[in-house]
Amino acid sequence: MPNVVVVGAQWGDEGKGKIVDWLSEQANVVVRFQGGHNAGHTLVIDGVTYKLSLLPSGVVRPGKLAIIGNGVVLDPYALTSEIERIAGLGVKITPDVLRIADNVSLILSIHRELDAVREGGVKGTRLGTTKRGIGPAYEDKIGRRAIRLADLAEADNLDAKIERLLFHHNALRRGLDLAEFKAADLRKELTDIAPKVLPYMDRVWELLDNHRRKGSRILFEGAQGALLDVDHGTYPYVTSSNTVAGQAATGSGMGPGSVGYVLGITKAYTTRVGEGPFPTELEDEIGKKIGERGHEFGTVTGRARRCGWFDSVLVRQTVRTGGIDGIALTKLDVLDGFDPIRVCVGYRLNGTEIHHMPAGEAAQSRLEPIYENIEGWKGSTRGARSWAGLPAAAVKYVRRIEELIGCPVALLSTSPERDDTILVQNPFQS
Repeated sequence: MPNVVVVGAQWGDEGKGKIVDWLSEQANVVVRFQGGHNAGHTLVIDGVTYKLSLLPSGVVRPGKLAIIGNGVVLDPYALTSEIERIAGLGVKITPDVLRIADNVSLILSIHRELDAVREGGVKGTRLGTTKRGIGPAYEDKIGRRAIRLADLAEADNLDAKIERLLFHHNALRRGLDLAEFKAADLRKELTDIAPKVLPYMDRVWELLDNHRRKGSRILFEGAQGALLDVDHGTYPYVTSSNTVAGQAATGSGMGPGSVGYVLGITKAYTTRVGEGPFPTELEDEIGKKIGERGHEFGTVTGRARRCGWFDSVLVRQTVRTGGIDGIALTKLDVLDGFDPIRVCVGYRLNGTEIHHMPAGEAAQSRLEPIYENIEGWKGSTRGARSWAGLPAAAVKYVRRIEELIGCPVALLSTSPERDDTILVQNPFQS
């Protein structure tokens, strides 16, 4: 049986949490391989709503091992807070069910403050981040000055690492007219939290290799979406990590041959949070209606999401750059009653028709969508669990999306409830 990677095929918020939870029933291990607590996954199980940010979605299922891989940037205080919050819903998180890579880089208060200052800057410089310190933490990781989880286990060696980090950050802070950060304050921040997170530390690369060798099913859970990938997304309005499936190998310590089936999650329409290009955005009553029906508010930030028609050009591109084998199409029920439904099938750029998202920021801002009208349906798709439960026009809509993106629909989600899912192809058995 193959392992499975779940990634977003749009700008995030596609409903990965439900799909990962649905698949986790078949998995032994669930791994988060990138991002931080800027990601929000909402699960609805037996009427109980779980909102997760750092914890892999599999933690709400008994008997599953949850892993936070080295590709994640970890805010240890946010993690302990989330563990306490989930415990209040009856899910106890212990080192027996959660392991964290010893080489994961940490998000600290100095990162959160820098992120907030940048996002509060002059209009045109803001990227629409969650102000959680994700970007600055990744910068320090790449700059080889990050403090990692394993460093907390060696308190006697922290001072030199703190000095190296503050040499960079205090220079930035002076330029931003901020007070310099004191080494003693940062040391206290680290030593206070260490006893709460170190029990979860492990050599994740070895742990995963052992599970692979004994035939465990491993589910890799991505955060955000392919269009927020730092290389392949709508740069610079992207996140600070690679969000495509290839990162599952790098961000977990497993080889690329262990990745397996790639399942891309996409809504039946398109949404985006924050700044950046959005060719099919609807700033009218239709866009407002889609947002209200789809409850389009960020799990982490509470911000209203921008809404628009399905963009097949973008999803076709992410299918190719992400190596996606099958699509899980979510929130089809939100489109009930719309007639016609429009789908973007191309763009006009300076009067020329194109069929890709250009890499340049200026060109992206000038794109004009080319639409195809598709017949809508009057019946309800909500809660359908088989093709027979869908209106004929809804089935035609799904089939047309498959044609346009060049990828089959493996699962179809018709409500937030995990069992309201139409299975076409089981990724673990493909």
